[in-house]
Amino acid sequence: MNYTKAKNSTRILALDYGEKRIGLAVSDLMQIIAKPFQTLSNTSNNKIFNQLKIIIKEKSVEKIVVGLPITLNNKESIQTKIVNKFIDQLKIALSIPIISYDERLTSLEAKRSLISQGIKTGHNKGDVDMTAAAIFLQNYLDENSTIS
Repeated sequence: MNYTKAKNSTRILALDYGEKRIGLAVSDLMQIIAKPFQTLSNTSNNKIFNQLKIIIKEKSVEKIVVGLPITLNNKESIQTKIVNKFIDQLKIALSIPIISYDERLTSLEAKRSLISQGIKTGHNKGDVDMTAAAIFLQNYLDENSTIS
């Protein structure tokens, strides 16, 4: 195997944007594995941007992937427009690349995964948000892997 990312020492951060919470997931330094990281309370964009700036520095983040909620019939919803507006503001506030990624069905997949692990999802919505972010980040990493 040729591990071309082995020299990489930066991470990718994923955001699962919600009006109440933002679930975060982060890659390992080789950008191969995604794992749930934490949940931020979505009280104001300025607070979120400041928290993200700290995380970017502490975790050596080079890029942010934001989950984009596309409907099952490939249409934009009201939530898609809200997330796109957040992405536009994020691009102004932060000085690293920010991309969107289809997050379709990841929340459902996250709930199923947590339930299979014996974790109740009713009161652990932050766990669902972080896990959903980790799922679409892992999909993104797999699709963009340079390991052959």
